[in-house]
Amino acid sequence: MPTDGRHARRRSPWPLAVGAGIVAVLLVVGIMVYAGSRGSRDEYKGGEVAKAGPSQAAPTLAPPPKLDSWPRWGVTHTQYSADTAPRPVTEQAKGILGRVPLLQNQHIMGWGAGNPEPSPGQYNFTELNRRMTFIASSRGMPVITLCCAPDWMKGGQAGRTDWSKNHTVAPEREHFDDYAKLAAKIARQYPTVKHFMVWNEFKGFWDPATNRWDAEGYTELYNKVYDALKRVDGDIQVGGPYVPIETTAGPGPSELSGPWGTVDQRALDAIEYWIEHKKGADFIVVDGATMTTDKGNVPDDFAAQGKFGAITSWLRKKANDMPVWWAEWYVEPQNSGWSEAKRTAVQATTMMEFARSGVASALYWNPQQKGGARECHGCVWDADGREMPMAGLLSGFTRWFPVGVALEQVQSSDARVKVLAQAQQLVMVNTADRDVTATVDGRQVTLKPYEIKWSGRGQG
Repeated sequence: MPTDGRHARRRSPWPLAVGAGIVAVLLVVGIMVYAGSRGSRDEYKGGEVAKAGPSQAAPTLAPPPKLDSWPRWGVTHTQYSADTAPRPVTEQAKGILGRVPLLQNQHIMGWGAGNPEPSPGQYNFTELNRRMTFIASSRGMPVITLCCAPDWMKGGQAGRTDWSKNHTVAPEREHFDDYAKLAAKIARQYPTVKHFMVWNEFKGFWDPATNRWDAEGYTELYNKVYDALKRVDGDIQVGGPYVPIETTAGPGPSELSGPWGTVDQRALDAIEYWIEHKKGADFIVVDGATMTTDKGNVPDDFAAQGKFGAITSWLRKKANDMPVWWAEWYVEPQNSGWSEAKRTAVQATTMMEFARSGVASALYWNPQQKGGARECHGCVWDADGREMPMAGLLSGFTRWFPVGVALEQVQSSDARVKVLAQAQQLVMVNTADRDVTATVDGRQVTLKPYEIKWSGRGQG
């Protein structure tokens, strides 16, 4: 079945002892393995039998709630979510996600959804229907990511699904039109969904011959999907290119760098190609992590988020101030040993960076695990459906810092206490592993290690 709920790309830092030359070689090899080579198609036989779904009408979904401001914050559902949990957990998760309406994103194949078109013209939306119904029932603002593609579009066998290649193979060019038709079919299936991201992380669009992203191939696919969606409903909002933006700790040939590292120029080149050659777009999508590929978080865990702000500013300039979406964002090195308090504190300061830099949407990759595992670090709810710290963080930022809110400058007497404020509310984060007392907004406060504290500011 699709995936284990974790993202396909690993984000752990390379061992520091590896020499610079070897690191460069490994990075290229890693990208090739991650993105998938078109030369591997000869061995693409297809795995489990993928059955067409029962003939049934599309679900009737409640329309998204009417909101004064775009929420900005949200979650991406992964392989395991509340739609398949025991009923008490499902109901509690609905309450957690719906108390302040969030963006809720779902992929069409993988990450909880089966093969949507196992054979040409034969559809199976069973799992996708269930997931989209859950999103609607939890007052979500629905978003769909158009990834991945049925095997028969990728050189595999009709009627079968090889999930091991779901994240590494793109549709073949001769099937770009077929994929656009599938996108249109899904848009008609879920008419309440008005926001679509096209593909995911350039999966399968790495060109080993030129050692760069195949932005030309991706943009051709994107343009066909864009046209197909707009023909279904001109109000549908479409975004791309959803390219992963990697950084290294040291200098390199890149137009964008800072104390947080150096951006891989190949990603920037791919984005610029898409900007220049797209048919149209309503928002621009990227993803990335604070961690560098060779040294983890630099200069430290709480300063590495500057990468997100710098890239957002670059994107807004290059794309003529088009709304910027971060489809995924990651801040924690693998095997970090972080406590839940530190993890949430780093995530909070990252969300502050997104708000300050004017990000339009930031989707949290929710790492729920099979069976509601007790040790689910960074999850939104636990095995019993009780909210975890990330839930309160998402709700608080969605309520107080939606798109369009006017931020106000509030000083902290201690730099270790980070602050984000608007007229009626502010949030403080202690980035230290010890108690810190500071004067914030004219009041003295003491925060415990990595504590996050919200404070009202009157009527504004």
